[in-house]
Amino acid sequence: MQMELHTGIELAVALTRQTTLPDLLKTATKQFENTFGLNRCWALELDLSGRTLHCGDLTEPGEFDCGDFSHPFAHLLQTGQARELTRAASYRLDHPGFQSLLEASDRPKSLWLEPLKGDDGRTLGILILCRDEPGWNGITAQPLYRGLLQLLAHQWVVQLQSRDQVWQRRLLKHSLDNLNDAEAVRQRCENLARTLVGSSEAMSRLRAQVVRAASSQLSVLIQGETGCGKDVVARGVHELSDRAKGPMVVVNCAAIPESLLESELFGHTKGAFSGADRAKEGLLAQANGGTLFLDEIGDMPMALQSKLLRVLESREFRPLGAQKEQRSDFRLVSATHQPLRQGIEGGSFRRDLFYRLSQFPLQIMPLRERLDDLEALSRHFIRLYTERENTGPLGISSPALQTLSAYDFPGNARELRNIIELACLQTPAGDDIQPEVLRLTDLFAEPFSTHNYTCALHGPDAPAMPGSYEIRDLKAASQAFEAAVIQDRLRQYGGNRAQAAESLGLPKRTLAHKCLKYQVAEA
Repeated sequence: MQMELHTGIELAVALTRQTTLPDLLKTATKQFENTFGLNRCWALELDLSGRTLHCGDLTEPGEFDCGDFSHPFAHLLQTGQARELTRAASYRLDHPGFQSLLEASDRPKSLWLEPLKGDDGRTLGILILCRDEPGWNGITAQPLYRGLLQLLAHQWVVQLQSRDQVWQRRLLKHSLDNLNDAEAVRQRCENLARTLVGSSEAMSRLRAQVVRAASSQLSVLIQGETGCGKDVVARGVHELSDRAKGPMVVVNCAAIPESLLESELFGHTKGAFSGADRAKEGLLAQANGGTLFLDEIGDMPMALQSKLLRVLESREFRPLGAQKEQRSDFRLVSATHQPLRQGIEGGSFRRDLFYRLSQFPLQIMPLRERLDDLEALSRHFIRLYTERENTGPLGISSPALQTLSAYDFPGNARELRNIIELACLQTPAGDDIQPEVLRLTDLFAEPFSTHNYTCALHGPDAPAMPGSYEIRDLKAASQAFEAAVIQDRLRQYGGNRAQAAESLGLPKRTLAHKCLKYQVAEA
């Protein structure tokens, strides 16, 4: 009796010293094997859902579905009563996991299945005892056996509670982190709303996406029509990123002549080509530590696209005429109004470069599809005008907003800003903008062709072009006429810039620059 008591105390101390549930179960099964002369002892843990038993020591498969009665454990959990299982009976159960357990136990002649429950009646799992002698009463009736079972169940509950507390602390920390992240995102979205203006659902989503994009190092591709604010989005990505203190280098791929674009990007050494009388640092090098914004990336020549792809893969480049590679750590943001997927199909844009650019795609909806933003944008542009000019209107009237909402804004937010600023100029300081000062004439509403330019300027059927007595700004009138000619020519050639440029005697890049300048939409 004293020997059994001494043994029991040692076993109890060993169990209480275990700090994790797997260690507790491993120690307990070894104790049962050694103390009662078992071939093997297993502990199956019931998961929190109560649907699956897990055996950590058993190799594949080590899980038992509690609703599967092809193994004996499902019935045991249902009855809650311990039972013996003979070798003959075990052969009739074809569950692969149960047969694996028998094989790992050297096919014992008898098994004792003991369900374990906590003090609150909660089922914890099953203890499986294996030996080659039938009859278990000599073991299960021993006080030492019952005491070890009781202590194991108690310590099992303690470990579960400890694990639950750890899990709850982790869950609480995760929830707090999520709340903090959500609050940080909300605050950043509020700050971004000062420049990326609009209360529509589309703009709210866009601001949230910009915040997420800024928190990563992924390449961002901004797509949207001309004048929709792609440059504002790009600036937001930069200023909200961890590179905000670095430079933001802007490259308009459509405005720089093709012959100069490569040297502008990569830089060159002195004497690298005719006219290179001194070395020049390229824009890639200037963007080191910051953001490189490639605007109108769809106009980049194919030959340069392959070189850009290599730079994006390695962040290394070689200036023209240089012998050594240079490295630049920049974050790439690009933008285009062109459908790049169509360019890929047409062979004008590299598919692999597209995927590299669009790791985080952002799409800006045209203004005509988010008219809920008209009032906020109008008041934003009025405020900017007033701050710049130190005078201006107080706001904009409801009838004026109704007038704006009936217009489709082919030039998007940029066109709205031009309209508002012209209206500000014609509105007395302190008053609200009224409908009569809104010039919503679409310069591109009526097509122009070579045989009716004179009619466009002087004919009675051309209200889009003002008469000479109405012109107050000759430069603006000239630009409006030039824009109308370009738009007509693009329509004539189905939006093909190369053909339109050739027909007008212009380089393609010059035409592209004028399209950007005059907000000429693709036909």
